[in-house]
Amino acid sequence: MTTLLALDTATEACSVALLHDGKVLSHYEVIPRLHAQKLLPMIKAILAEAGTSLSAIDAIAFGRGPGAFTGVRIAIGVVQGLAFGLDRPVLPVSNLALLAQRALREHGAQQVAAAIDARMDEVYWGCYREQAGEMRLVGAEAVLPPEQAALPADASGEWFGAGTGWGYAERIDVKLTGQDASMLPHALDLLTLGRFAFERGEAIAADLAQPVYLRDKVATPKAR
Repeated sequence: MTTLLALDTATEACSVALLHDGKVLSHYEVIPRLHAQKLLPMIKAILAEAGTSLSAIDAIAFGRGPGAFTGVRIAIGVVQGLAFGLDRPVLPVSNLALLAQRALREHGAQQVAAAIDARMDEVYWGCYREQAGEMRLVGAEAVLPPEQAALPADASGEWFGAGTGWGYAERIDVKLTGQDASMLPHALDLLTLGRFAFERGEAIAADLAQPVYLRDKVATPKAR
């Protein structure tokens, strides 16, 4: 039976989750600027609670961004250190997807506009739809001013807004049936998405793990 470890530090939340012997455990804390001190002890504690060790892990899932630059780097540094030492693959997962998956888990939302406050008067933005229990990206993720955020061209039905980017709700011209602007990514949902990815054979070597900041992408102007 597969054993997966999941960890996320891309936002103010620091969380880890473990799937072992068919059971799921998780630890979640909102601890801004303390991720570097807390993450490894949280991993050690959850392994002890499960009565297992790092050597039992088959793969490590992590929040690859977008999010706080420092937080994303902490996750990748820890994941690569563990994965290299264990000779195990890793599973990078979008933090916007984590928000969408959490909105499905907690609110039953099947269409989610996920937004993370990107500072600098911008939001990280991505739209997701549920497919067989997994929130899948519709279109592309982006970083943009709140006024430019939009649902997919084919959008219909009910949409739920998840994430701190909805603190700019008055500037986002999107009709929602509900929202949670305090929602942060949770490793429980990373574990769920990581399992889907692992079963599809999407695990990669640790040295291929890369952060996704979105800001380092240069927009291509449309041809006139």
